[in-house]
Amino acid sequence: MDDPVAQSAERIWAARQAGHTLDAEATIGTPDLATAYAIQRALLALRLAAGERVVGWKLGYTSEVMRRQMGIARPNIGPLTDWMLLGSGDAVHERLVQPRVEPEIGLRLKTALDARHAPVDRHSVAAAVEGAYTCLEVVHSTWTGYRFNLEQNTADNASAGQVVVGPRLPVTDLMALDTVVVQLSDGSQTLGQGVGADADGHPLDAVARLVRELAANGQRLEAGDLVITGGLTKACALEVGGWLSAHFCGGDAWSTEVVVYQSAQ
Repeated sequence: MDDPVAQSAERIWAARQAGHTLDAEATIGTPDLATAYAIQRALLALRLAAGERVVGWKLGYTSEVMRRQMGIARPNIGPLTDWMLLGSGDAVHERLVQPRVEPEIGLRLKTALDARHAPVDRHSVAAAVEGAYTCLEVVHSTWTGYRFNLEQNTADNASAGQVVVGPRLPVTDLMALDTVVVQLSDGSQTLGQGVGADADGHPLDAVARLVRELAANGQRLEAGDLVITGGLTKACALEVGGWLSAHFCGGDAWSTEVVVYQSAQ
């Protein structure tokens, strides 16, 4: 008998490879959350078989603004691969046919974190972090028109598309990340504004929760992993031929920017 989890992952992978979207309900129905994560793991296995490698994790729906925009009640997680990484000023891949952008604070680890061996809180996360980075997550849903529920979104790797990693945030104290202000702009107007505290109350707390969730599945965060801690504004469409930027600032002390483009077809 064919494995429905593997079949669902293969349908999602084929659509992503071809730059197509699918109806979520018609494709996978509404699995329970455990099955949704099983599909996500099967999808990752297909990525790894294609030569990609895991370089970190994304946290989805850690902010109220994103949960409200998408009608999702609780956060979820998904792995990031090297194929997904972009630099500031890069263009998103043409396979991403309905890209949306949200600014996030990324944290890169210098040491592994494993909640199976010791309790993990914001302080132990801070001790394990090499640096904080300006990031733009370019979300891309396999599900047409972003019509999905939590389980369908989770199966689709939490809409992970690509991640633009910009300059390192020049913060001297990671505990102050909750006060970082970010604005998303298309160059003519501000599309959204948020603060670091919008990510689970504090970006470090968001990572601590991720570490605990991974531990429940026998996993850990590895040294070098990048964790993007959740959208700080609503996700905004990236139009063909257009660009979006996020401006991060720490009061009057510093400011920095990260940019992403969508090539003209």
